[in-house]
Amino acid sequence: MKIDVIGDVHGCLDELKQLFVELGYEWVNGVPQHPEDRMPVFVGDLTDRGPASIPTIRFVYKLVIVENRAKYVPGNHCDKLYRYFKGNPVKEKHGLETTVAEYTKLPKGEQAQVKREFIELVDASPLYYQFSEVNAVVAHAGIREEDIGQNQKSKRVKTFVLYGDITGHTLPDGRPERRDWAQHYHGDTWIVYGHTPVYKPRFVHKTVNIDTGCVFGNKLTAFRLPEETTVSVPSTMPLVEEKFRYH
Repeated sequence: MKIDVIGDVHGCLDELKQLFVELGYEWVNGVPQHPEDRMPVFVGDLTDRGPASIPTIRFVYKLVIVENRAKYVPGNHCDKLYRYFKGNPVKEKHGLETTVAEYTKLPKGEQAQVKREFIELVDASPLYYQFSEVNAVVAHAGIREEDIGQNQKSKRVKTFVLYGDITGHTLPDGRPERRDWAQHYHGDTWIVYGHTPVYKPRFVHKTVNIDTGCVFGNKLTAFRLPEETTVSVPSTMPLVEEKFRYH
C-alpha cells in the first residue's frame, strides 16, 4: 500500500488539483487516479476561509464515497460544519461564515444535496485512520500514543484528535491555547497530522505536521508513505504571516 496524506485544504480546490498533478496522478473522468494505485488520504478541514469550500466538499465526496479512491478524516472545521448542517447552534465565525455564504447562495435543491453528501462523508469516515501497511496513523490534530487503537467515540480522544492538546485557555485572538504534544511522542508509528499552520512540514520525532497554510498564502503539502517524502504546491492566496505558529 502507498498513500499520499494531504494537508488542510480549506477550500483551496485549485491548489488541491495542482497537487494531484505534482504527485503524478492522471485525470480520468474528473477523478485523479495514480498509475501505481496510490491512495490519497485527507487530513481534514476541507472547508472554511478559502474560495471554493462547497466544490471541495463535492470533489472529496466523489473521491471517497462514490469512487472509493481516497480516504478522509474530519478536522475541527469539518466537525463544526457537520454540526451546522445538523441544525445545532454554532457560531458562524473563524471561517465557517465563508462556507455558509457559499452554501446559502446555492439553489435549495443543491443545498440539500451538499448537506446530505457532507453528512454522509463524515458519518462514513473514522475519527483517525490506522494504516498498518505503512506504519502510520492519520489524525487531524494528532493523537496520543496510548490512544491509538482506543475507542473512537471517547470524548477525550475526539477532543485531542480534532483540536490537539488544548489547555482550556484561549489566546487573545480567540483560538484555544495548545501544548506542543509532538515533543512528547516517542512511538514507532508515524503520526501524520495538520491543524496548526507551519511554513514547512514540521518533523518532530516520528510525527509530521503537513498543514503548510495554503489558505494563508503559503503551500499545500502531501506526505508520501512508505517513501517518507513531501510534495508541495504554492498557494494563490495572500500571505498572512501571523497565522503561522512555527517558522
